[in-house]
Amino acid sequence: MNRRAFLQPPTAGRRAPAAPPQVAAPLGGDPPETISPYANQTLPALRGTLATTLAAYTGPWGADQATHLLRRCLFGPTRGELAVAAGSSLTAVLNGLLAAPPTPAPPLNVSATDTTVPIGQTWVGQAFDQTLEGGRRTSLRDWWLGQQLGQGVSLSEKMTLFWHNHFVVEFGNINSAFYGYEYARLLRQYALGNIRQLAKDVTVTPAMLRYLNGNQSVVGAPNENYGRELLELFTLGKGPLIGAGNYTTYTEADVQAAARVLTGWRDDASTVSGYFTASRHDATTKQFSAALGNAKIAPNGANEYKDLIDLIFNQTATAAFLVRKLYRWFVYYVIDAQIESDIIQPLATLLVQSNYDVVPVLRKLLSSEHFFDAANVGCLIKSPLDFTIGVCRQLALALPPASSPVALYGVWDYLNGLTYVQQQTLGDPPNVAGWAAYYQTPQFHELWINSVTLPRRNQATDLLIGTGFTKNSFTYKADLVAWVQALPPATAQDPNLVIAEFVRLMVPFVLTASQLDFLKNALIPGLPDFEWTSEWNLFLSTPTVTARRNAVTTKLMAMVKALAGLAEYQLS
Repeated sequence: MNRRAFLQPPTAGRRAPAAPPQVAAPLGGDPPETISPYANQTLPALRGTLATTLAAYTGPWGADQATHLLRRCLFGPTRGELAVAAGSSLTAVLNGLLAAPPTPAPPLNVSATDTTVPIGQTWVGQAFDQTLEGGRRTSLRDWWLGQQLGQGVSLSEKMTLFWHNHFVVEFGNINSAFYGYEYARLLRQYALGNIRQLAKDVTVTPAMLRYLNGNQSVVGAPNENYGRELLELFTLGKGPLIGAGNYTTYTEADVQAAARVLTGWRDDASTVSGYFTASRHDATTKQFSAALGNAKIAPNGANEYKDLIDLIFNQTATAAFLVRKLYRWFVYYVIDAQIESDIIQPLATLLVQSNYDVVPVLRKLLSSEHFFDAANVGCLIKSPLDFTIGVCRQLALALPPASSPVALYGVWDYLNGLTYVQQQTLGDPPNVAGWAAYYQTPQFHELWINSVTLPRRNQATDLLIGTGFTKNSFTYKADLVAWVQALPPATAQDPNLVIAEFVRLMVPFVLTASQLDFLKNALIPGLPDFEWTSEWNLFLSTPTVTARRNAVTTKLMAMVKALAGLAEYQLS
């Protein structure tokens, strides 16, 4: 595939409001991209009252604030997690979110065709076998989604996905589940760590060496792929254009010099590592442009790539570029002049002062008045992963036990299938720039919602709330009756309070009276409140009577499906 197809200029008239949707010609076999004529044509204006200060938030702390914070930091916070956070403090909750969790155990073999290890034991460390690659790669994707589903109250998994979208590798392209696992392990190791060190390590990790052709780069014929993406997409970003291929942040000469620095590296499938071969390396001095201070990198063998990363991270543009990406991930995609000066630049300064440790920046941003401003609540459209994992976690869908790995991985695999049809495949962003929702202006996250994905989202929630799915003899579905039974008894028997509990958990806004009436009509169509109270109490008095359980189950399913179908449920 063409990893840089995203750079193709749009066809003429592509965004004209009156024109029918235009399709850009595919490159390198990529599917054509369609953008609705009704999508954003320009970036929306920010509210004039938006707080643009990084001063510590000192307002009230309770359910609303805890919910906003955890929605942005977790894949679908549960009712229990929100209750604990609301009863704590902002500082304590952030301390927990920003603490690195233990390293998870590696993915397991759940395929009967892989006889190298028994079912339920890891395939990591076994010899590469092309005939087993597909099953191992599926195991890797499913295991990764399983980590997200079982994340606990930690920002680690959201940040691991952030770095996956930033230092992109496509599993389908590298053709090695072993390389993919090592890459994912590295991202998780530095998810809440040092960005500079992550950039150094990912440069010579075998997955990246193979993905961006660093393993083919030799003296006399340096490959520019990684050097270009390192400057343009991973660190400095494009500044204003000052000439053909030249920007204020870097030039074509810098791409070429970086490529020469990076010669000599290869990947070793037997050890799943990168290694340096001096005879393949350009041992001359590398001269960089004025954009990088006319710096020179002297011959330094296997350590030369570290000198390159240090040079790049000494540029002020690098910190600002990274902070903008973090901001768009956690807050909103519009960065105007005031946010640039009052939020981005101070955070960039803090990132440099922190020697590129990411935690101080995240703590500052996520505890600021700006983050908790009402205008920043519910303004992001959930990604497919956030959407799908969120409904599973929020409605407390029970997983198979760890002692049944085939069934457990089967559920994770099915969920990966749901996110795939919503156009987000874990382990395989569409190109080296990541998912378009995080960079394609002016639509940004609007791109998650289109005529293909919106019906798929509705089908996913209807499925998980309704009949569920059965795989490997295990049925995965919401038990809404058990969910309501966990509420205080007085709450559970009041239809208005039951609805309020689901609304508080599942949508980021207070719904209107007409929306609440709509949900109540779904729960008890045209009936007075006491009908729900009577039916619920009848069920409680005889919980083993199938007809009475089914009566309350059917009503709850209708109401929660209606709630998940609201536009507000798409938002975080």
